[in-house]
Amino acid sequence: MDAFYASVELLRYPQLKGLPVVIGGGGRESHDALLAAYGGDRAAVPVAAFPRLGDYVGRGVITTATYPARQFGVGSAMGMMKAARLCPQALLLPVDFAEYRRFSRRFKDIILSIAPVMEDRGVDEVYIDFTDVPGGQRQGGRALARLIQKSIHDDTGLTCSVGVAPNKLIAKMASEFNKPNGISIVHEGDLQSVIWPLACRKINGVGPKAEAKLLAHGIETIGQLAQRPRDWLVQHFGRSTGAWLHETSWGRDDRPVVTESEPVSMSRETTFDRDLHAVRDRAELGRIFTDLCVRVAEDLRRKGYVGKTIGIKLRFDDFKIATRDQTIDGYTQDAAAIRRAAGQCLKRVPLDRRLRLLGVRVGNLLPEEAARAAESTAPAEPAAGGVGTNAVLF
Repeated sequence: MDAFYASVELLRYPQLKGLPVVIGGGGRESHDALLAAYGGDRAAVPVAAFPRLGDYVGRGVITTATYPARQFGVGSAMGMMKAARLCPQALLLPVDFAEYRRFSRRFKDIILSIAPVMEDRGVDEVYIDFTDVPGGQRQGGRALARLIQKSIHDDTGLTCSVGVAPNKLIAKMASEFNKPNGISIVHEGDLQSVIWPLACRKINGVGPKAEAKLLAHGIETIGQLAQRPRDWLVQHFGRSTGAWLHETSWGRDDRPVVTESEPVSMSRETTFDRDLHAVRDRAELGRIFTDLCVRVAEDLRRKGYVGKTIGIKLRFDDFKIATRDQTIDGYTQDAAAIRRAAGQCLKRVPLDRRLRLLGVRVGNLLPEEAARAAESTAPAEPAAGGVGTNAVLF
């Protein structure tokens, strides 16, 4: 989907179309107050009434931005204060994940009605195998891609970009070639002319660190990467990564489109507007900690999962990260149980520095029905000692 969160917001705020808009940070309460001042009519809020990014103070990050904002160098996961220096005139909206999930379900249902072999890759992206879809090969797949684009736009008002290729690796790259609302088709014979001139960073899975290491060896493009022997790549990047880089540079990817998969974990985390102290800001940390546990529990219930490995993530003011987890006796999706176990994890971390970020994670997941079946057949075990509320640090 094209700038998915931002595009959903522009449907609700048509007066902001064509303007630089940033989605992220906090500000939900002030935004709700702004809507209330105009009777809840989003379209009636004048452009001048929206907060400007240049006035933002805090350490939030951008979730996404409209294409006019991206022209100033603003992008996802960028710190809001940095983005404010690049595009202070951008308008600021808070995130509304419930609305984004609703539109996500709508566009995926449309795709499934046309091409039922679909792999869900998150809220705004899917892989589709239309090898056996009637008419799927017409015009090299372009006809079906157009049908999908038109069907989604007619139903939701949103646009998407489609990459058509022999495998998932190349299709992912191709989907970025002609954004927004574009279709790109890459055939097997196009590897050297279309893919090899691209920077290695265009490979899904090559991040900043890998890119820096490649550049240190004089490897800038995928074509240059392909010219390095497999053994050389294994020697310098390790057996697994080196082999993967070699295969990737030659456009090889035999991964199937997976129509069903189970999540490994669910988590929630937040970056604070200011560094918080474990003692002096205990009340605020406690409120945030509880809220994270409640939100993870809600995610589990909504998606029908339970988990038994509870963990925490902390980022300190020196940017060092600490994680701890523990496995409890039974599966749960209960916020209080999650908070108790996460609180025990917190006790195992020395909190002698201020905190920038706090996160809560539930792993070792099972669907609710499978967990109930497993626990009903398991032999009874002695009850573990309870964890009182005084064991929770915050």
